[in-house]
Amino acid sequence: MTRTLGVLLLLGLCQSTISEESLSSPDSYDDGLTFLLPTSNYETKDFSSSGSINDLFKMVHIFLHVVQPTAFPKDLIRKLVQKKFDLSMDYGKVIQYELGILLCALLGLLFVILMPLAGLCFGLCRCCNRCGGEMHQRQRANEPFLRKYYALALLVLCVLMSIGIIYGFAANHYLRTHIRETNKLADSNFRDLRTLLNVTGPQLNYVLAQYTTTKKRAFSDLDNIKILLGGDIQDHLIPQGFIVLDDVKHMAEEIQETSELLMIVNKDLWELTKLMEEIYKSLRDVKSDLERSLKDPVCNLSSESAKCNFIRMSLGQLDNNINLRQLQILDEQVDRVKAVLQTNLSSLVQMGYNSITDIPDRVGNQTTDIVAAVRRTLNDIGLNIKTIKQKVPIQEKLSVFLDRIDNLESNIYRELPRVEKYESYRWLSFLIICCLLTLIMIFYYLGLLCGVFGYNPNATPTTRGYVSNTGGIFLMAGVGVSFFFCWISMLFVVLTFVIGANIDKLVCDPYQNKELFQIIDTPYLLNENWKYYLSGMVLNKPDINLTFEQVYSDCKDNKGIYTALQLENIYNVSEHLTIEEHIRHMNAEFKKMQLDLDTVLLSKEGRKSLLDFSVSGVEQINYDSYLAETSKPVTKVKLLKYASDLKAQADKLPPGDLRDSLEWNVNEIKDIHLTKILPLEPELEELHNSIQELQQKVSGLKVKVTNIVDSLDSTQKFITYSLPAIIIRESEEYADIIVSYFEHYLTWAKMSVTKEIAACKPVATALDSAVDVFLCKYITKPMNLFWFGIGKATILLLPAIIIAVKLAKYYRRMDSEDVYEDAENMPMKNMHKSASQLL
Repeated sequence: MTRTLGVLLLLGLCQSTISEESLSSPDSYDDGLTFLLPTSNYETKDFSSSGSINDLFKMVHIFLHVVQPTAFPKDLIRKLVQKKFDLSMDYGKVIQYELGILLCALLGLLFVILMPLAGLCFGLCRCCNRCGGEMHQRQRANEPFLRKYYALALLVLCVLMSIGIIYGFAANHYLRTHIRETNKLADSNFRDLRTLLNVTGPQLNYVLAQYTTTKKRAFSDLDNIKILLGGDIQDHLIPQGFIVLDDVKHMAEEIQETSELLMIVNKDLWELTKLMEEIYKSLRDVKSDLERSLKDPVCNLSSESAKCNFIRMSLGQLDNNINLRQLQILDEQVDRVKAVLQTNLSSLVQMGYNSITDIPDRVGNQTTDIVAAVRRTLNDIGLNIKTIKQKVPIQEKLSVFLDRIDNLESNIYRELPRVEKYESYRWLSFLIICCLLTLIMIFYYLGLLCGVFGYNPNATPTTRGYVSNTGGIFLMAGVGVSFFFCWISMLFVVLTFVIGANIDKLVCDPYQNKELFQIIDTPYLLNENWKYYLSGMVLNKPDINLTFEQVYSDCKDNKGIYTALQLENIYNVSEHLTIEEHIRHMNAEFKKMQLDLDTVLLSKEGRKSLLDFSVSGVEQINYDSYLAETSKPVTKVKLLKYASDLKAQADKLPPGDLRDSLEWNVNEIKDIHLTKILPLEPELEELHNSIQELQQKVSGLKVKVTNIVDSLDSTQKFITYSLPAIIIRESEEYADIIVSYFEHYLTWAKMSVTKEIAACKPVATALDSAVDVFLCKYITKPMNLFWFGIGKATILLLPAIIIAVKLAKYYRRMDSEDVYEDAENMPMKNMHKSASQLL
């Protein structure tokens, strides 16, 4: 029944193939598209027997290889499957293959037949006081040696037989323990198969649904074309364009500042010139009045003439010290700068900025129709993708297999109780055999224990003690039980050996090295009209090289059902899951994209304003003469000191008109200083500073403007000649990104459908569970270990019986013994005498 169960599961799984979804490694894309198939966890793990029992299995396998070294009979199996096997014609090949097993089985059967007969004859012989049945022992000189030799030999045989019995107990326990796990093993495999069936549909739906995810990503990029495409184009212009525009903007600010400062300088220069003239006029009036006063007769006096001459000599200090009239008024430069400012250079610069910053908006406005056309194309692709699920035959094959899974599961579960029932009978039978052999070993061990420790070397055969006599009785009891039951044990050994050895050599080994699949894959073997049975059954195309071995290997490697069953011969996903025509259409739409992104950094008016400013003359002003003149003090002498000195001279003159006139002019000079010169000095200093600032601003003006204009022309030339190529390159890259989303999706989808969806490892695992695990590792290997251990113990019973019978003679109490009249002729006496002489 065990073999029936294994064959049922093997045939059921070989007639269909499904797949498993193991954890698929996520396929991620640099641009954020990540696809991860739904995962599923399977319960059934690969079986591996560990520990010392696995070494015992290998030892038995080596023994089988020695017994049966012949190669697997492929031709005989093929004939048997094709019902062309003729025993009368092929019996020679069968015997040649089974020769080792047959010889061992024949020897076992001879053992089964002869041992009871030998036991019967032995018993009758002993009843006739023959064959050691006479309770009389002749004394020999080598009796101690023989007794020890027989005891040691029996002990060694008992140890070897005990090891074999332990093998039997271990194999019986292993077999029962793992047979009880059969139900659990079947449950886990069927749950895994159903999990696979249930996850395949969602996996296929997920793969097809990811087109929507890809399409949404593409739609997002299309909606953001002004940022993605326009922004990329803009990024090429910003570095150079903004730098130039920043320089022009800064120059526009400088022109404005220069104009303001120039007008301030010109205005202050004109006003200060007028104030200076008023001051100098007042000083000239004072000087004239002093000259008239010095004509007073008092100055003719000899005592006062020196004082008058001193005053007259100092009047030159009241002349002009600053002549602003000699400085040119800056009206002409002011007018030229004002003319430059008539052009709003700042607004023109802002227009240049805008021509770059509004590139994304212009791209968005000019690509509206193209975006709409591409969106329609992507929607059309989606409609084609949805139809693939109905065309890919994965679901069809799995749905057919689902019914077979149900039938197979019901058959197995119907057979399992019967298997467990017979397994209980087998376990009990094996246990009884092991216990019977154990009982024999107990008799032998007790016989050796009592015989060795109860033996008295000084006692004669008729005076041996009870313990020694009991040891001999135990040994003979073991011999009797051996004769009664050893043939039963050997019968079990022969049956299990023939069954287990053939299953191991005809099923287990060929399954592991795939020779069994090679036989099944023989052309025209299972169906005379089909070259390849599996391709005819699955694909309805029997000429396609689809083999069980290839399907099993692919499933073992966890490949998808599409690849394992070569479903491309029914529906080629690579041919249908393609959008090359749509991609060409999208590329054609993108090639229609003619972007008009003319960008002018600065208009001709702005460029002319810059050049006009550079030749406005502000740089050519003789700033040194202006600074030199404005840095002078207003008067040649400090008026307060001059007034103080004049007052001192006046005080030395006698009272009169001259003195009064001088004192009045002193007051007048002080008034000019306080009311006119003091307020003028800060303004004059401010004018000086303004001229200095203006000089600094316009220093190198022409070079600056020339550099700016050159840079402007260079950048504008770059934009004019390079922008079309930039637009074409960025448009192609943008289109490639959109297309790459779908190329990436299609590559992933094809790989998923062909290699990942319904990856069929659970099928290989289920088949392994049925044949390699259940039939071979759960049943055949422990059964082989059982007959190996029990067979060894049973065979060793034969020499053990002989030795035990001989050894019992030395332990049992005899009814009579040899009597010698001459003590010197007694063997024991002679032995002791010889020993004394040696000493």
